[in-house]
Amino acid sequence: MAISVFDLFKVGIGPSSSHTVGPMRAAATFAQALIEQHLLLDVQRVEIRLYGSLSATGVGHATDRACVMGLMGEWPDSIDPTTIDPRIKQLRESGELSLAGQRTIAFSWPHDVLLLDENLPYHPNAMSLTAFGASGLLFEQTYYSIGGGFIVEAAEVESGVAATGDVTLPYDFSSAAELLALCERHNLRVSELMMANERAWRSDDEIRKGLLHIWSVMRECVEHGLRHEGVLPGGLNVPRRAAKLHRSLLEIGKPNVISSTLSAMEWVNLYALAVNEENAAGGRMVTAPTNGAAGIIPAVLHYYMKFNPQASDDDVVAFFMGAAAVGILCKKNASISGAEVGCQGEVGSACAMAAAGLAEVLGATPEQLENAAEIGLEHNLGLTCDPVGGLVQVPCIERNAIAAVKAINATQMALRGDGKHFISLDRVIRTMRDTGADMHDKYKETSRGGLAVSWVEC
Repeated sequence: MAISVFDLFKVGIGPSSSHTVGPMRAAATFAQALIEQHLLLDVQRVEIRLYGSLSATGVGHATDRACVMGLMGEWPDSIDPTTIDPRIKQLRESGELSLAGQRTIAFSWPHDVLLLDENLPYHPNAMSLTAFGASGLLFEQTYYSIGGGFIVEAAEVESGVAATGDVTLPYDFSSAAELLALCERHNLRVSELMMANERAWRSDDEIRKGLLHIWSVMRECVEHGLRHEGVLPGGLNVPRRAAKLHRSLLEIGKPNVISSTLSAMEWVNLYALAVNEENAAGGRMVTAPTNGAAGIIPAVLHYYMKFNPQASDDDVVAFFMGAAAVGILCKKNASISGAEVGCQGEVGSACAMAAAGLAEVLGATPEQLENAAEIGLEHNLGLTCDPVGGLVQVPCIERNAIAAVKAINATQMALRGDGKHFISLDRVIRTMRDTGADMHDKYKETSRGGLAVSWVEC
């Protein structure tokens, strides 16, 4: 399957790409299918069935709410996050759901949203949607949310063929070794090769405008995170820290912030905290490549743009292209889903992607870029996904800040070398895949192990 840079970077809402963005897309797709098959007017009831990790942490990740909004015809890249709470409140009070925004049907949350303690065979993030009419079953579809907002239908899984088809890329690659060989053979930088591939879908102008829009949403997310204070929703009463930290840095850091490495890293922490606090609050953000790891790439890109006076929009495009090359490798050869391989697949992949993007704009050779990504991913191997209370707050928010700084350090180390190193990125990605397979399910986004059970609610 050919993967576009815009598959890895998607505008959505928090708190989770696999548990919020993906399910909303699935439910909206289901509602659209009812329209296309001329079944909408016959529907009297819709049932949502959540399995595996979607069931275990679905309430904390707002999976149930996302499914309901999707059934109402809303999509994660266009919905206004501020409208969700009042609309959910109205639905619960009235017992009525506006299916696809066109047909009102009865809806009982306790009876029509089922959290099931069982798994479906293909992926731990599974959900089934069923529409019933007066005489019984009208239409049913099972979806898998496979990380980063990607969804696949059961029929696609069974046939092994993507319903949307595929495109032919001029420089297709499925391994870092192939990527490096293509760059050497055609005398291309990684970002140049990625741009050539992206042209299989859209024009240069569309690519540039699309990536700069992604960057603008990332900047807006940080700005919102710096304005909001108080505690995050969900019951843990985790305080938002970004606004206070921002004021502190503005007060003490003006004279020497650029010359001080320590102060610069505090800004990196700030950017990551701001994004992930907004994500945890259900705000607008960009999957990069997931929501749980959404703060790492924007934090590193903000760092580069802030501390490099010559930085330009061209650098933004190159950064995303370099990062996407590594994201494609992680997606193809392992996983970016915490429910499948643990947080190494989310934060680890994002750290490697951020290191690659930064290396690209700092003039790294393809070999140095691959080395930076390898360092970033290698030192996140084995990372578990054990969110306290099923919420993307503890340890997720701080974890993004730590990984953003780690990505910068990985790039610095790689740029000091010639690209030659002991373990290849391909081997590290395979190790992530194998480690995820060996990892107990309780450490893969179920909140049944690790930190999630070390915290006792009072």
